[in-house]
Amino acid sequence: RVSQPVMAMEKDPNYDDTVEERIINEEYKIWKKNTPFLYDLVMTHALEWPSLTAQWLPDVTRPEGKDYSIHRLILGTHTSDEQNYLLIASVQLSNDSAQFDASHYDADKGEYGGFGSVSGKIDIQIKINHEGEVNRARFMPQNPTIIATKTPSSDVLIFDYTKHPSKPDPSGECRPEIRLKGHQKEGYGLSWNPNIEAHLLSASDDHTICLWDVHGQTRDKNLLDAQTVFTGHSSVVEDVSWHLLHEAALATIRS
Repeated sequence: RVSQPVMAMEKDPNYDDTVEERIINEEYKIWKKNTPFLYDLVMTHALEWPSLTAQWLPDVTRPEGKDYSIHRLILGTHTSDEQNYLLIASVQLSNDSAQFDASHYDADKGEYGGFGSVSGKIDIQIKINHEGEVNRARFMPQNPTIIATKTPSSDVLIFDYTKHPSKPDPSGECRPEIRLKGHQKEGYGLSWNPNIEAHLLSASDDHTICLWDVHGQTRDKNLLDAQTVFTGHSSVVEDVSWHLLHEAALATIRS
């Protein structure tokens, strides 16, 4: 008995994406509706581009006579083939003394409620040209103005954001203070040593972990080679982290 060939219907390439997007939107609405029962405070703000990384900076400003404090954070962009940036942003967070204002209505979000005079928006203060999307960005604990970033290439970049203008160069040229060499592929893992200043670990898709001392001597054009390259993983090293207390202990995770 010869089976008849089955004619497969051509699949709508947009079907899965449309269904998935609708499910995500519905789940978001359910979550947003229940946020008053889950959290003390929720602030939402739509960025121009997605960010693959976020980290609070340690400095906090408390304006006199205000019911909020100003916090800053590190973000990055993941654009559709447009110029990418390393971002320093600020956000106002209400103090414990701030009063909940149930009468306030946000027409854009269709929501009631607010805390004191907090704007609820993220303000981008500094934009620094970056080579491709910012896979991850982390500040040095001993000197938070120094930020390391992972790029779509094998390079790890070091920026001192105090040495860059608040608005990026229109040319789009990326000018890091140091360019770290040692990897063969991109990655995401990045960790500063909390106990030894300037010691940075990086994990990569090339199965290795690199260690740099960014205070070390650079070669031509601010290039700095890895002090040590750790091998042993047989697949992609997804992340790496220094131990919080032991200066020579670290942990890695592979896929």
